[in-house]
Amino acid sequence: MIPRIAEINATQKHYLNFIEALKQQGFEGDLSAGYANRVVLSTDNSIYQILPQGVLYPRSVADLVLVTSLTNEERFADIVLSPRGGGTGTNGQSLTDGLLVDLSRHLNNILEINVEERWARVQTGVVKDQLNAALKPHGLFFAPELSTSNRATIGGMINTDASGQGSCLYGKTRDHVLSLKSVLLDGSVLDSTPINQQLLDEQKTQNSRAADIFANVDHLHKTHEALIEERFPKLNRCLTGYDLAHVRTDSNLFDLNSILCGSEGTLAFIAEAKLNLLPIPNCVALVNLCYDSFNDALRDAQDLMKANPTSIETVDSKVLGLAMGDIVWDTVSEFFPAQGDRTIQGINLVEYTADNEDDLRTKVAQLQSALASVQGQQGKAFSHTVAWGHDAIKRIWAMRKKSVGLLGNAEGEKRPIPFVEDTAVPPENLADFIAEFRALLDERDLQYGMFGHVDAGVLHVRPAIDMKDPDQEKIIREVTDKVVELTRKYKGLLWGEHGKGLRSEYAPELFGEELYGVMRQIKAAFDPRNQLNPGKICTPMSVDAELIRIDEVPTRGQYDRQIDQGAREQFRAAMYCNGNGACYNYDPNDAMCPSWKGTRERTQSPKGRASLVREWVRVMQSRGVDLPQQTAQLRRRSFVMSLPGKIKNTLGKRQGDYDFSHEVHESMMGCLACKSCVGQCPIKVNVPQFRSRFLELYYSRYLRPLKDYFVGALEFMIPVLSRFPAPYNWAMNNSLMQSFMQRVTGMVDSPAICENSLRSALQSRGKDFVSIDELESLSAEQRLRTVVIVQDAFTSYFDTSVVVDTLDLLSGLGYNVQVAPFVANGKPLHVHGFLRTFDRVAKKAASRLAKIEALGIPLVGIDPSMTLAYRQEYAEIMERWPKVQLLQEWLATEESVLSKYRSDVKQSFKLMAHCSERTSAAPSLKSWQKVFSMLGHDLEVLALGCCGMAGTYGHESSNVETSKKIYSQSWQPVLADNNAEELLATGYSCRSQVKRVDNVGVRHPAQALLRSL
Repeated sequence: MIPRIAEINATQKHYLNFIEALKQQGFEGDLSAGYANRVVLSTDNSIYQILPQGVLYPRSVADLVLVTSLTNEERFADIVLSPRGGGTGTNGQSLTDGLLVDLSRHLNNILEINVEERWARVQTGVVKDQLNAALKPHGLFFAPELSTSNRATIGGMINTDASGQGSCLYGKTRDHVLSLKSVLLDGSVLDSTPINQQLLDEQKTQNSRAADIFANVDHLHKTHEALIEERFPKLNRCLTGYDLAHVRTDSNLFDLNSILCGSEGTLAFIAEAKLNLLPIPNCVALVNLCYDSFNDALRDAQDLMKANPTSIETVDSKVLGLAMGDIVWDTVSEFFPAQGDRTIQGINLVEYTADNEDDLRTKVAQLQSALASVQGQQGKAFSHTVAWGHDAIKRIWAMRKKSVGLLGNAEGEKRPIPFVEDTAVPPENLADFIAEFRALLDERDLQYGMFGHVDAGVLHVRPAIDMKDPDQEKIIREVTDKVVELTRKYKGLLWGEHGKGLRSEYAPELFGEELYGVMRQIKAAFDPRNQLNPGKICTPMSVDAELIRIDEVPTRGQYDRQIDQGAREQFRAAMYCNGNGACYNYDPNDAMCPSWKGTRERTQSPKGRASLVREWVRVMQSRGVDLPQQTAQLRRRSFVMSLPGKIKNTLGKRQGDYDFSHEVHESMMGCLACKSCVGQCPIKVNVPQFRSRFLELYYSRYLRPLKDYFVGALEFMIPVLSRFPAPYNWAMNNSLMQSFMQRVTGMVDSPAICENSLRSALQSRGKDFVSIDELESLSAEQRLRTVVIVQDAFTSYFDTSVVVDTLDLLSGLGYNVQVAPFVANGKPLHVHGFLRTFDRVAKKAASRLAKIEALGIPLVGIDPSMTLAYRQEYAEIMERWPKVQLLQEWLATEESVLSKYRSDVKQSFKLMAHCSERTSAAPSLKSWQKVFSMLGHDLEVLALGCCGMAGTYGHESSNVETSKKIYSQSWQPVLADNNAEELLATGYSCRSQVKRVDNVGVRHPAQALLRSL
């Protein structure tokens, strides 16, 4: 049963009382019972959706002690708690209808790094890649490798005993845990590390929960040692939790961490960890083999293992095809060259590491010799390439890591989903196992993609199912049961890598009644009242409780089927988010979702916004609101007619009337509309698109703030104001006027309009804005040398010198350069949800530009964000849109011209690219490098996040603090560490932000090239 939003039932009141009691006892972290936050955290990377009662964000171990101690009070003895880290689990491990305890927001500090002894001590909210970035300068790394390493937390890795690529060499997370600091459910703190028998005996004599745990586990292990040896699978991969087989180490130490690692939050809150570190291999190479079939790749992997590689990964044609259509392919395509008409149906990625280059090349040469001896044989690779060095290999592994998310980007309503996605069998059984697995799926006409760790016998497969269809949902049970039988046949596990979670119901059968009873006794020793993540892994012997069954849990599909097709189509850009969490990337130098990085609020992320819009659409549907029909009506309705209702609703909002729309609106207003999500999300979740559609509907019921009208009208006001810029510029620099503007419009520190207009600059060069008649009068030969610059309001009026310098650069290269008359682009209107006006403005602009395009004359734009609107936002409303190229895209095709102007004096520059350019037009960055190279210069494209400005976002008073924080995370350090003369920025908003915060003028690439000529 899906609860209604506004209901406060007895259960919810009970949990609210618990939260209030925490406040009164001095809990220093954050507490949230808001519906929006709960909705966002009701999903992970699984098919399930469970609404928690609230979310706790502890700030310290002391906060965790408060939380657990409070559950010991009789009135709160039934409170359910579940820990959560990055939320990347595929089996609902961190989902609960109780309280989520999110350790990732505050407990994310690296506490100590000991380089000499090769260990690090961290809080468990630290992200794996965050830790490795801190270790890299010391030549060390934390070994277990995951596809979600840029957002998976150390705590999540410990709780699922995570492993991945290279596990045959490096093992699992448990193999690198030296000690843990955990908070038990009675409020006590447990420090666990491998200990000898004497220390164990001393521990067991203490009067504490920990002493009972040590005694119980030791007794149970000794009593059932033979049964444990018989029943625990002998696999490289994780058993997931309560690993009695490894309680005694090879040196006969007692290691309680073998019980805690993989326990999925069912035993304790793991707050800190001391981790073993390894030296980063000095030299690495990756041999990329291409096959005619996926089956050939799988079977050949067994022969490849004889060459003793570090790891072997495999990918099928389905996943490879999805990668080829993604931004990631641009970074790796050189390693998978076309072979005539031969198509790649499977690949093996064979990695080698070594301490020195000679050893590495010897290893690779041996494999290449073996490959040459079987060249042309059926079932063998038909081609291969070798990638040398960490940088090249990192790109290929990034493509492989993205496979999980890419599988969710299929077309249609049937989407590949996780539920049997991490089976593990002995590697020698893998090919036969997969043959039967594929037959099982094929006989049900299920589409799927496969990839995995063939060296470890682990297969990742996601069958495509439309979970909105109740009949298709039943396939989950049917297929899972069959796959369990299949893994048993081949001596494997259903959960080889991603944990049990809501698949725990299969555990009793795997372990048998007696051994499963032993595990239940362990659970009882840690959690006698079954409060920690109940229903997963096992239930305590002390209570009458059952494991959750996979078909007794609400799924996202059950919610989604309440939304009709019309509304789904209208908000399509939000509907297919599968929760893979790529938007939670910790890296400040990655462009993905700056609002998440600037706030660390899950609601301020693409996944969060998609979740909220899905729920908002569902709620509106449940109230009988036809959103497509409402949209059509409001576009016909006049502003005056709708005004009374807006005023009434807005007054009610100010008086505290609850509307879930307000929580969604708050989330949407934090979006920078940078479109990094569109380019970098594997599912292509398009937040700016559904954000604008939501805002259009929201403001059909509530009054807009004045700043929206100011921003929306900017493109129309600026050309008028620019005729007499002095009054405007005076007002923007006058403190009283600034204060007035901030109060009235919500805008701050607006840039000044350039005193020297573009028209005057053109006229000084004997030109004016070109007319269509002038262009039509050009001969065919003249048109070949002509290029037309398409203006945008920001560059033309606030940064006029960039347009003038671009004109001079192209003229200096021998082109007949013309500037089209200014016509509003409409992008600001789209961003703020003025979609009816945007439709009109865009069609007018497209009509004018189409006349120039029809003459065969190239159109180029200077500002990336505004120029890309012609191929993105325009594509939403028209079948054919103007082909306006980015400046570098066009220049890169003019090699015959540019080569004549090659400089003899090489200069080096560094490019700070605009977010939209980096993520929505990634190949264009190589175009800039090509242009600079043709003119004799070097251009390095810096790995950067967002500057934080994003059009007018950074000028809105409500966003200033976040805008500057985003800038400080990535751009500011680059400005501090580099000579500004070498730095170039393509975006007007980026240059504006640098000027505002650091008072440094950064040039556009065209300006640097002009000076070099």
